[in-house]
Amino acid sequence: MSKLNKVISVSRTGEISAVAITVINEYEKKDWSADTHLTGIFDALKPASENLTDAIDRNKAISNLDEKDALRDDKLRGIYYLLQGYLRYPDTTIKEAAVNVDDVFESCGLEVTNESYAMETAKIRSLLADFDVADVKTEIAKLPGLAALITELTDAEKAFEDAKTDFDNAVAKEGTENNASVIKKEVVKIINEQLVVYLRAMVQVNPATYNELALTIARTIDANNEVVKKRRKSNVDSDTDSE
Repeated sequence: MSKLNKVISVSRTGEISAVAITVINEYEKKDWSADTHLTGIFDALKPASENLTDAIDRNKAISNLDEKDALRDDKLRGIYYLLQGYLRYPDTTIKEAAVNVDDVFESCGLEVTNESYAMETAKIRSLLADFDVADVKTEIAKLPGLAALITELTDAEKAFEDAKTDFDNAVAKEGTENNASVIKKEVVKIINEQLVVYLRAMVQVNPATYNELALTIARTIDANNEVVKKRRKSNVDSDTDSE
């Protein structure tokens, strides 16, 4: 069989996770209980791989929360700037309606985007409730485009709160679990320093038993490494082009 290479350690966290999952799936296709050394390696790799998956999910939850917060901030700014335009509108009816709605908006204010998540959520909820009062809705209806923006803010706030729930569930684990970059190093170490080294030896001693497993793992690692090499080359070429 072709050489069994080690996985490139600078692979991205998600790439290492994918390699580990594929390797584990291949291992589980056959009963390896007679090889206590190999089963010991996978007894260490399996929980590490699961922890890496969990850590990646936590990172995604954090990233998603930031994205959803930025979206609701954007909707608030849209309402603010639309009202600012209507406050300067020459039509008296529209201008007066804008003044009335702006008075309501100021209970929240654009400054809330700089406050804590909890404070911003509380103020946006209060603002949306005020916008839903009958007299205020009448004034809003006089301002083209405003009702649609308020609906978008309502949806954005709901999306943020859903993301916050996912985030809270994720960080509940954070105090007892390592972050993804730390776990990635652990997974790489198990694959490179234990699994690859062991299989390199065993395919020489007993190729009939180990060749198939080693070949699949070799292909999986090579495919990953090729992606990493191409990305690194692309980054080098980009740096050269910019000089």
